[in-house]
Amino acid sequence: MQKIYYLYHVRYEDTDDEDFRIIGIYSSRKQAKLAIERMKKKPGFIDFPNGFQIIASVLNRAEWLEGFVTC
Repeated sequence: MQKIYYLYHVRYEDTDDEDFRIIGIYSSRKQAKLAIERMKKKPGFIDFPNGFQIIASVLNRAEWLEGFVTC
């Protein structure tokens, strides 16, 4: 079972809108955290340093097992 780590950033403003960016996919949580340290000093991210999130996933395994949902 090989894990990967998605690093993304979500910026919430005073509205219901969100600004979502995938930063990268890393081989370890440590590498993802190092990327956060590099990225949080960049324009835009410096103003929203708490928007970074890391999600662990397993390669070759479906994450979404339900059908397509509409509202």
